[in-house]
Amino acid sequence: MNAISPDPDLDLVLERVVDVPPHLVWMAWTQPEHLKPWFAPKPVETTECEIDLRPGGKFRTVMKLPDGQVFDGTGCYLEVVENERLVWTTALGPGYRPHAATDLDMPFTAVLTLTPEGDGTRFRALAIHADPEAAKRHDEMGFTDGWGTALQQLVDYVKAL
Repeated sequence: MNAISPDPDLDLVLERVVDVPPHLVWMAWTQPEHLKPWFAPKPVETTECEIDLRPGGKFRTVMKLPDGQVFDGTGCYLEVVENERLVWTTALGPGYRPHAATDLDMPFTAVLTLTPEGDGTRFRALAIHADPEAAKRHDEMGFTDGWGTALQQLVDYVKAL
């Protein structure tokens, strides 16, 4: 497993230690019925989720905002290492097929790394962008707060199982 060094001009990083083991974090990220309850920061709802957990497989979520706006995003898994690493991109669809340029609002690649730490997990999310403007836009949209809130929702969800 190769670590990717973030470029401070192009990438965003969220790293936290959570008090649930890697296999539960993995389950919550890789099974639609376990992803939907926590994936979007409340009050946003994840209403649909499709996961074909293999390189080239589909990762799709539909999120609904309280004002009724709907965001339907389909990406492609690039790497799947059970309980350790999950990589997907919004720049490609299933089967590594590129999206039409008009379909992309802000393409990025996400690299999730799960490392056992005591009884918990060191969770690292790296969001890789093509240019500084996209990274800045993602940051201004609330990357750290949004992904951090969703991570806490994941922890709360799996503890309640």
